Amino acid sequence: MSHFPDLVIANGTVVNSFGRQAAHVVVDSGRIVQLIDATEPIPAAARTIEAHGQLVIPGGIDGHCHVAQVTGRFRTLDDYRTTSTAALWGGTTTIIDFGIPRDAQETPLEAVLNKKRLAAESRCDVALHGSVVAWDETVPWQLEQLAAEGVRSVKMYTTNRGSTMADGDTILKVMREMVRLDGLTYIHAEHDPIITDCTDQHVADGRIGIEHLHRTRPELAEEISVKETLAMAEYTGAPVYFVHQSTPGAVDLVTEARERGQEAYSETCPHYLTLDDTVYGSKFPEWYACCPPMRSAETVAALKERLAAGAIHTVSSDHSCYDLSQKRERTDDVRYMPHGLPGVETRMPVTFTALVTESGGSVEEFVEVFSAGPARINAVPRKGAIVEGFDADLVIFDPAFQQTVDGGALHMGTDFSPFEGKTLNGWPAVVVSSGRVVLDEDGFHDLGAVGRFVARNGFAEHRDALSVPVLPSAESLSA
Repeated sequence: MSHFPDLVIANGTVVNSFGRQAAHVVVDSGRIVQLIDATEPIPAAARTIEAHGQLVIPGGIDGHCHVAQVTGRFRTLDDYRTTSTAALWGGTTTIIDFGIPRDAQETPLEAVLNKKRLAAESRCDVALHGSVVAWDETVPWQLEQLAAEGVRSVKMYTTNRGSTMADGDTILKVMREMVRLDGLTYIHAEHDPIITDCTDQHVADGRIGIEHLHRTRPELAEEISVKETLAMAEYTGAPVYFVHQSTPGAVDLVTEARERGQEAYSETCPHYLTLDDTVYGSKFPEWYACCPPMRSAETVAALKERLAAGAIHTVSSDHSCYDLSQKRERTDDVRYMPHGLPGVETRMPVTFTALVTESGGSVEEFVEVFSAGPARINAVPRKGAIVEGFDADLVIFDPAFQQTVDGGALHMGTDFSPFEGKTLNGWPAVVVSSGRVVLDEDGFHDLGAVGRFVARNGFAEHRDALSVPVLPSAESLSA
């Protein structure tokens, strides 16, 4: 008896970062096994989904999520089941979380292994970043163990003294180790002495409530920290990735470094592309407590221009799932309230609207920052493109369809969205994760804890194996 493939997505416009084609996508055993020109007959399959008039893109990869995060005495309200479900609702089929030591007693290796155990409940695929706060003689061995686990990146903070901040010596030494281990250094770049002094001045003036958040963390603090970190990366030869860049100046510094030959990358987040600092004068300023804070309208417009010009390499959510009761406990003092916004579910429509609908960017450019770029830069194998041999992570959507954000109807485990009331394009209609249909016209299908831990390749190993001609081979993209 002939074997029929599990799924065919028929007659869609398949859009990769490198081009588009009208095609039938054939899926079997969790992989894309064939792309057939749409002028050819639709092959028989166990299930066929008609995608005529719709776009088919690779499932999203969110390279910056915080699941079950602890900040001081606050813990986000989510777990892997909740966040992975919300990710799938939003067209994201792989999330990359962080194993950040909770205190001085938890080692970087323990933090990652603890997160990996929790991730067994995930509904979508999961990869992890490590994190180092303080250097000691065991760190090189721990980083070797992380690399062996497929954790090939380490995040460090240049601010948050007394909790997650790593000093300059630690950052430089870890960069050297990441070069040795063919890894990628992630950096949260804000200049701590400037932020501390600025915050202290606001305390002295009695202007430390949430309505003043954007004034306590100036743009200069971000840009000086990016400049200093790029110098260390240049000195050590380390590839470096800057999370949640919120200013065009910070992006321009990375662009200039790349022109000098450095491996440096800019990430931004949907909220920095769509919200400005007037939100801190709104009725609910606590909805927007995050670091860096929202910037001026002029800065937002310039950052959006950088995205449209291709200077920003990825758009990630920086998802952190606190609720309003937690946010409102200390709105009187930004030093003690939890910072971070829920966004894993809304990353796709907010980014699509900002880049394509409002800025005139192409869908190919959207796919690059939503899926292909995060997969390539983070060395995630077999993801980020619709080509034969890749994981069958697919999203079908109508780019003309609009929907208004209702925070109460989302699935992130919290009671608000910073994008409440915004009408957006780019909502997923069908989501396929590892060949399984998890979202369609009948709603969400919870298939249980089927998400896999994804071991990532070495940074240079992955980069050097990539070859992206007009129609790349699966071998070149999955190496």
